[in-house]
Amino acid sequence: MIPRVLAAGRFIVLKFIHYAGMKKTVLIFSAISFFLFYGCFNHTGKKKAGSRVASAYSLTKQDKEDGWQLLFDGKSFKGWRSLGMDSIPSAYWNIENGVIHKIARKKVKPLPDGKLPPSCDLMTADTFMDFELVFDWKISPGGNSGVKYNVSEEMSVQHGSTHALGFEYQIIDDLNYPQKLEPLQHTACLYALVPARGALPKPAGAWNSGRIVFKGNHGEHWLNGQKVTEYELGTPHFDSLFHKSKYHIHPDFPVKRYGHIVLQDHADDVWFRNLKIRILN
Repeated sequence: MIPRVLAAGRFIVLKFIHYAGMKKTVLIFSAISFFLFYGCFNHTGKKKAGSRVASAYSLTKQDKEDGWQLLFDGKSFKGWRSLGMDSIPSAYWNIENGVIHKIARKKVKPLPDGKLPPSCDLMTADTFMDFELVFDWKISPGGNSGVKYNVSEEMSVQHGSTHALGFEYQIIDDLNYPQKLEPLQHTACLYALVPARGALPKPAGAWNSGRIVFKGNHGEHWLNGQKVTEYELGTPHFDSLFHKSKYHIHPDFPVKRYGHIVLQDHADDVWFRNLKIRILN
Protein backbone atom coordinates (compact mmCIF):
# COMPACT_ATOMS: atom_id res chain seq x y z
CA MET A 1 0.00 0.00 0.00
CA ILE A 2 2.72 2.49 1.03
CA PRO A 3 4.93 2.01 -2.10
CA ARG A 4 1.91 2.60 -4.35
CA VAL A 5 1.01 5.81 -2.53
CA LEU A 6 4.60 7.07 -2.66
CA ALA A 7 4.78 6.27 -6.39
CA ALA A 8 1.63 8.33 -6.94
CA GLY A 9 3.25 11.13 -4.98
CA ARG A 10 6.37 11.09 -7.17
CA PHE A 11 4.18 11.28 -10.27
CA ILE A 12 2.38 14.37 -8.93
CA VAL A 13 5.67 16.03 -8.01
CA LEU A 14 7.08 15.45 -11.51
CA LYS A 15 4.04 17.16 -13.00
CA PHE A 16 4.65 20.17 -10.78
CA ILE A 17 8.32 20.27 -11.80
CA HIS A 18 7.23 20.56 -15.42
CA TYR A 19 5.19 23.69 -14.76
CA ALA A 20 6.99 25.39 -11.87
CA GLY A 21 10.41 26.65 -10.86
CA MET A 22 12.73 24.64 -8.66
CA LYS A 23 12.17 26.72 -5.50
CA LYS A 24 8.41 26.43 -5.74
CA THR A 25 8.69 22.70 -6.50
CA VAL A 26 10.70 22.02 -3.34
CA LEU A 27 7.98 23.62 -1.22
CA ILE A 28 5.26 21.66 -2.98
CA PHE A 29 7.22 18.39 -2.67
CA SER A 30 7.67 18.94 1.09
CA ALA A 31 3.98 19.56 1.61
CA ILE A 32 2.90 16.55 -0.46
CA SER A 33 5.44 14.28 1.25
CA PHE A 34 4.13 15.31 4.67
CA PHE A 35 0.52 14.55 3.82
CA LEU A 36 1.39 11.25 2.13
CA PHE A 37 3.48 10.12 5.11
CA TYR A 38 0.80 11.18 7.59
CA GLY A 39 -1.89 9.37 5.61
CA CYS A 40 0.14 6.15 5.43
CA PHE A 41 1.00 6.25 9.13
CA ASN A 42 -2.58 6.93 10.11
CA HIS A 43 -3.84 4.08 7.93
CA THR A 44 -1.46 1.46 9.32
CA GLY A 45 -1.96 2.73 12.88
CA LYS A 46 -5.69 2.16 12.65
CA LYS A 47 -5.18 -1.33 11.33
CA LYS A 48 -2.85 -2.30 14.15
CA ALA A 49 -5.11 -0.85 16.83
CA GLY A 50 -8.05 -2.79 15.45
CA SER A 51 -6.12 -6.06 15.49
CA ARG A 52 -5.16 -5.54 19.15
CA VAL A 53 -8.78 -5.06 20.17
CA ALA A 54 -9.83 -8.15 18.25
CA SER A 55 -7.14 -10.37 19.82
CA ALA A 56 -8.06 -9.26 23.35
CA TYR A 57 -11.61 -10.56 22.93
CA SER A 58 -11.16 -13.70 20.89
CA LEU A 59 -9.63 -17.09 21.60
CA THR A 60 -7.01 -18.78 19.48
CA LYS A 61 -7.28 -22.45 18.58
CA GLN A 62 -4.64 -23.17 21.23
CA ASP A 63 -6.57 -21.14 23.83
CA LYS A 64 -9.66 -23.26 23.18
CA GLU A 65 -7.69 -26.50 23.34
CA ASP A 66 -6.24 -25.36 26.67
CA GLY A 67 -9.74 -24.73 28.01
CA TRP A 68 -9.77 -20.92 28.14
CA GLN A 69 -13.08 -19.08 27.94
CA LEU A 70 -13.85 -15.37 27.81
CA LEU A 71 -15.47 -13.75 30.83
CA PHE A 72 -15.89 -10.43 29.00
CA ASP A 73 -16.61 -9.99 25.28
CA GLY A 74 -15.43 -6.37 25.13
CA LYS A 75 -18.83 -4.91 24.27
CA SER A 76 -21.49 -6.08 26.76
CA PHE A 77 -22.04 -7.28 30.31
CA LYS A 78 -23.25 -10.65 29.08
CA GLY A 79 -22.52 -13.19 31.83
CA TRP A 80 -22.34 -10.52 34.54
CA ARG A 81 -24.78 -8.98 37.01
CA SER A 82 -24.69 -7.07 40.27
CA LEU A 83 -24.38 -8.87 43.57
CA GLY A 84 -27.86 -9.22 45.03
CA MET A 85 -29.44 -7.63 41.95
CA ASP A 86 -30.48 -8.67 38.44
CA SER A 87 -29.39 -5.41 36.81
CA ILE A 88 -26.14 -3.45 36.68
CA PRO A 89 -26.20 0.21 37.83
CA SER A 90 -24.94 2.21 34.85
CA ALA A 91 -24.10 5.13 37.12
CA TYR A 92 -21.18 3.08 38.46
CA TRP A 93 -20.31 0.57 35.73
CA ASN A 94 -19.93 1.04 31.97
CA ILE A 95 -17.93 -0.20 28.98
CA GLU A 96 -15.59 2.17 27.17
CA ASN A 97 -13.59 1.09 24.10
CA GLY A 98 -13.63 -2.56 25.07
CA VAL A 99 -12.81 -1.90 28.73
CA ILE A 100 -14.95 -2.26 31.88
CA HIS A 101 -14.85 1.01 33.81
CA LYS A 102 -15.85 1.27 37.46
CA ILE A 103 -16.75 4.95 37.81
CA ALA A 104 -15.50 6.84 40.86
CA ARG A 105 -18.22 7.64 43.38
CA LYS A 106 -17.36 11.35 43.31
CA LYS A 107 -18.30 11.42 39.58
CA VAL A 108 -21.74 9.88 40.07
CA LYS A 109 -24.70 12.26 39.76
CA PRO A 110 -26.87 12.37 42.93
CA LEU A 111 -30.56 11.52 42.87
CA PRO A 112 -33.20 14.28 43.31
CA ASP A 113 -33.11 13.72 47.08
CA GLY A 114 -29.38 14.47 47.09
CA LYS A 115 -28.32 10.89 47.78
CA LEU A 116 -26.19 8.76 45.51
CA PRO A 117 -27.86 5.84 43.71
CA PRO A 118 -27.17 2.40 45.26
CA SER A 119 -23.84 0.89 44.28
CA CYS A 120 -22.76 -2.73 44.19
CA ASP A 121 -20.04 -5.14 43.10
CA LEU A 122 -20.04 -6.62 39.59
CA MET A 123 -20.34 -10.41 39.69
CA THR A 124 -20.19 -13.30 37.21
CA ALA A 125 -23.48 -15.15 36.79
CA ASP A 126 -21.55 -18.44 36.81
CA THR A 127 -19.60 -19.93 39.70
CA PHE A 128 -16.21 -21.62 39.64
CA MET A 129 -14.41 -24.08 41.95
CA ASP A 130 -10.93 -24.86 40.58
CA PHE A 131 -9.71 -22.36 37.99
CA GLU A 132 -7.05 -20.09 36.56
CA LEU A 133 -8.14 -16.50 35.98
CA VAL A 134 -6.22 -13.85 34.03
CA PHE A 135 -7.12 -10.18 33.72
CA ASP A 136 -5.62 -6.75 33.02
CA TRP A 137 -6.29 -3.91 35.42
CA LYS A 138 -5.54 -0.20 35.76
CA ILE A 139 -6.10 1.90 38.87
CA SER A 140 -6.52 5.67 39.19
CA PRO A 141 -4.05 7.74 41.27
CA GLY A 142 -4.62 7.03 44.96
CA GLY A 143 -7.26 4.43 44.04
CA ASN A 144 -8.34 1.17 45.65
CA SER A 145 -10.23 -1.86 44.30
CA GLY A 146 -9.92 -5.63 43.98
CA VAL A 147 -10.91 -8.86 42.27
CA LYS A 148 -12.74 -11.29 44.56
CA TYR A 149 -13.31 -15.03 44.21
CA ASN A 150 -14.71 -17.96 46.20
CA VAL A 151 -17.65 -15.60 46.74
CA SER A 152 -20.95 -16.85 48.15
CA GLU A 153 -23.71 -14.46 47.12
CA GLU A 154 -26.00 -15.95 49.76
CA MET A 155 -23.49 -15.39 52.55
CA SER A 156 -22.80 -11.84 51.34
CA VAL A 157 -26.48 -10.87 51.12
CA GLN A 158 -27.27 -12.45 54.50
CA HIS A 159 -25.07 -9.82 56.08
CA GLY A 160 -27.05 -7.04 54.41
CA SER A 161 -24.37 -6.02 51.95
CA THR A 162 -24.25 -5.39 48.22
CA HIS A 163 -20.51 -5.99 48.45
CA ALA A 164 -19.05 -9.45 48.21
CA LEU A 165 -17.54 -11.52 50.98
CA GLY A 166 -14.73 -13.56 49.47
CA PHE A 167 -11.02 -13.90 48.90
CA GLU A 168 -9.61 -10.73 47.37
CA TYR A 169 -6.75 -10.03 44.99
CA GLN A 170 -5.92 -6.52 46.16
CA ILE A 171 -5.70 -3.70 43.59
CA ILE A 172 -4.42 -0.40 44.93
CA ASP A 173 -2.10 2.51 44.17
CA ASP A 174 0.62 1.58 46.65
CA LEU A 175 2.60 4.79 46.12
CA ASN A 176 -0.14 7.41 46.29
CA TYR A 177 -2.83 5.92 48.52
CA PRO A 178 -3.77 8.66 51.02
CA GLN A 179 -3.35 6.41 54.08
CA LYS A 180 -0.40 4.32 55.25
CA LEU A 181 -0.74 0.77 53.98
CA GLU A 182 -0.05 -2.35 56.01
CA PRO A 183 1.57 -5.44 54.38
CA LEU A 184 -1.86 -7.11 54.11
CA GLN A 185 -3.17 -4.19 52.03
CA HIS A 186 -0.60 -3.96 49.24
CA THR A 187 -1.13 -4.81 45.57
CA ALA A 188 -1.71 -8.51 44.75
CA CYS A 189 -1.84 -9.69 48.36
CA LEU A 190 -4.66 -11.94 49.56
CA TYR A 191 -6.30 -8.96 51.22
CA ALA A 192 -6.25 -8.99 55.04
CA LEU A 193 -4.82 -12.52 55.08
CA VAL A 194 -1.56 -13.18 53.18
CA PRO A 195 1.02 -10.53 52.12
CA ALA A 196 2.49 -10.30 48.64
CA ARG A 197 6.27 -10.81 48.29
CA GLY A 198 8.27 -8.88 45.69
CA ALA A 199 5.26 -7.36 43.93
CA LEU A 200 6.22 -4.69 41.39
CA PRO A 201 3.04 -3.01 40.15
CA LYS A 202 3.21 -0.46 37.37
CA PRO A 203 2.23 3.08 38.40
CA ALA A 204 -1.32 4.37 38.56
CA GLY A 205 -2.74 4.88 35.08
CA ALA A 206 -0.71 2.03 33.56
CA TRP A 207 -2.02 -1.44 32.72
CA ASN A 208 -0.99 -4.38 34.92
CA SER A 209 -1.62 -8.08 34.34
CA GLY A 210 -3.12 -10.18 37.13
CA ARG A 211 -3.50 -13.93 37.50
CA ILE A 212 -5.21 -16.07 40.12
CA VAL A 213 -4.71 -19.82 40.39
CA PHE A 214 -7.11 -21.63 42.73
CA LYS A 215 -6.97 -25.42 42.73
CA GLY A 216 -7.88 -27.67 45.63
CA ASN A 217 -6.64 -25.95 48.78
CA HIS A 218 -3.85 -24.17 46.92
CA GLY A 219 -4.02 -20.51 45.89
CA GLU A 220 -1.65 -18.21 44.00
CA HIS A 221 -1.65 -14.54 43.02
CA TRP A 222 0.52 -13.37 40.12
CA LEU A 223 1.40 -9.82 39.09
CA ASN A 224 2.98 -8.92 35.74
CA GLY A 225 4.27 -12.45 35.21
CA GLN A 226 5.63 -13.00 38.73
CA LYS A 227 4.09 -15.17 41.46
CA VAL A 228 3.88 -12.95 44.55
CA THR A 229 1.35 -14.63 46.88
CA GLU A 230 0.81 -18.28 47.78
CA TYR A 231 -1.29 -20.04 50.42
CA GLU A 232 -2.83 -23.36 51.46
CA LEU A 233 -6.34 -23.56 52.85
CA GLY A 234 -7.03 -25.84 55.82
CA THR A 235 -3.53 -25.62 57.26
CA PRO A 236 -2.80 -24.48 60.85
CA HIS A 237 -0.96 -21.47 59.41
CA PHE A 238 -3.87 -20.31 57.25
CA ASP A 239 -6.39 -20.97 60.02
CA SER A 240 -4.29 -18.79 62.31
CA LEU A 241 -4.25 -15.99 59.73
CA PHE A 242 -8.01 -16.26 59.31
CA HIS A 243 -8.75 -16.07 63.03
CA LYS A 244 -6.58 -12.95 63.33
CA SER A 245 -8.31 -11.25 60.39
CA LYS A 246 -11.45 -9.13 60.24
CA TYR A 247 -13.19 -12.07 58.56
CA HIS A 248 -13.13 -14.26 61.67
CA ILE A 249 -16.72 -13.24 62.45
CA HIS A 250 -17.80 -15.19 59.34
CA PRO A 251 -17.04 -18.86 60.15
CA ASP A 252 -17.80 -20.06 56.61
CA PHE A 253 -15.60 -17.46 54.95
CA PRO A 254 -12.56 -19.75 54.32
CA VAL A 255 -14.62 -22.74 53.13
CA LYS A 256 -13.78 -23.75 49.54
CA ARG A 257 -16.88 -23.54 47.32
CA TYR A 258 -18.22 -22.95 43.84
CA GLY A 259 -17.91 -19.19 44.01
CA HIS A 260 -18.53 -16.13 41.86
CA ILE A 261 -15.78 -13.93 40.41
CA VAL A 262 -16.35 -10.34 41.50
CA LEU A 263 -15.00 -6.93 40.41
CA GLN A 264 -15.09 -4.71 43.45
CA ASP A 265 -17.11 -1.52 43.67
CA HIS A 266 -14.90 0.81 45.67
CA ALA A 267 -14.87 4.60 45.73
CA ASP A 268 -12.35 5.05 42.93
CA ASP A 269 -11.93 4.75 39.17
CA VAL A 270 -10.63 1.36 38.05
CA TRP A 271 -10.55 -0.37 34.66
CA PHE A 272 -10.57 -4.07 33.65
CA ARG A 273 -10.03 -5.84 30.34
CA ASN A 274 -8.97 -9.18 28.86
CA LEU A 275 -10.71 -11.32 31.48
CA LYS A 276 -10.32 -15.04 30.74
CA ILE A 277 -10.78 -18.17 32.83
CA ARG A 278 -10.18 -21.89 32.48
CA ILE A 279 -11.30 -24.74 34.68
CA LEU A 280 -8.54 -26.78 36.34
CA ASN A 281 -9.36 -30.48 36.73
